[in-house]
Amino acid sequence: MIIKPSHRIGQVQTYYFATKNAQIAAMKSMGKDVINLGIGSPDLHPPQEIIDTLQEASKGVLANKYQGYKGISELRDAFAEWYDKWFSVALDPNKNVLPLIGSKEGIMHISMAFLNEGDEVLVPNPGYPAYRMASKLAGATVRNFSLRADHQWKPDLDALRQQDLSKVKIMWINYPNMPTGQKADLQFFEEIIAFAREKEILICHDNPYGFILNDEPISIMQVKDASDVAIELNSLSKCFNMAGWRVGVMVGKSEYINAVMTFKSNMDSGMYQPIQLAAVKALSLDQAWFDELNEIYKKRREIVWQIMDLLACEYEKDSAGLFVWGLVPESVFNVEAWIEEILQKALVFITPGFIFGDNGDRYIRISLCSNIENLNRSVERITALLEKQKVVI
Repeated sequence: MIIKPSHRIGQVQTYYFATKNAQIAAMKSMGKDVINLGIGSPDLHPPQEIIDTLQEASKGVLANKYQGYKGISELRDAFAEWYDKWFSVALDPNKNVLPLIGSKEGIMHISMAFLNEGDEVLVPNPGYPAYRMASKLAGATVRNFSLRADHQWKPDLDALRQQDLSKVKIMWINYPNMPTGQKADLQFFEEIIAFAREKEILICHDNPYGFILNDEPISIMQVKDASDVAIELNSLSKCFNMAGWRVGVMVGKSEYINAVMTFKSNMDSGMYQPIQLAAVKALSLDQAWFDELNEIYKKRREIVWQIMDLLACEYEKDSAGLFVWGLVPESVFNVEAWIEEILQKALVFITPGFIFGDNGDRYIRISLCSNIENLNRSVERITALLEKQKVVI
């Protein structure tokens, strides 16, 4: 290379799944039939009417033109109506709603819009790696806060209060939680909003799993005056099987929206209009859609529980989201090596929990984004591997 990458690039690593997916692709190119139970990329289709809307809108005269940075008014209106319908949260679509090209984009935009060098960010451990990486890329210092099973995978706010948080500007939270599947309730959100006011911290709640295997989806914005100290990200990726379509949203106070908008307007030139119109259609779906989707995931989860049982892992059945999170038995000394052995010998990829932080070192995560046939084949392969090795766990 003629020049070296920036210092900020040196502070982060390539996303784990980018590396692992490349390994799996190489194995498949050699004729190995790997079953990927790792990433939460929905394999199901969105409803046909959403696809039809996309196809029809693609013929329109405005389809291929640049779009506004804040999205079309129909999409902002649809997000506002969706929040009102499901959460009883009133949003001004022109002031409190910012469509995003996927909520992962929002994580980076928020970090760049609000963080300076010397600022600190509270990041959950275990948690979505993008929170950490975006904070580092923005030049901030990451401070982990611990999530543990014995505290229901929620932050110990009393312990945090004992620390010097004077440099902390942002705190990332995510419920239903990824990777653990832990749900939250309004009492928890009320407590964390009170904590944010006390410490003058902006709470960033990432909420893409709210309708997956969760009977009571909620928003942090349901807390009175939460928008003073909180913003929320949401997404159509998981709940509508539109991960590759890249449609997300940030909701919050106009001052926060405007700050992010300043950065975003220098990063993209708007979202493809037909995708926005298709998203409007998706947001109009009723409870029947979620019921149908969750029936499929319930059946898949039963088989994933079988895999967890085969591997002698402990797990919670009352969890939400697209994953099952399991505690590895003590007889397994090296979880990473164990996972690699299952990949190489059973041709089944399972995500090791260490990628989400060291509180996940003794855990694994299995995705529900694989069909019944592949899940059953995974059971057969892992059973055969254990029998062949005569492993007693």
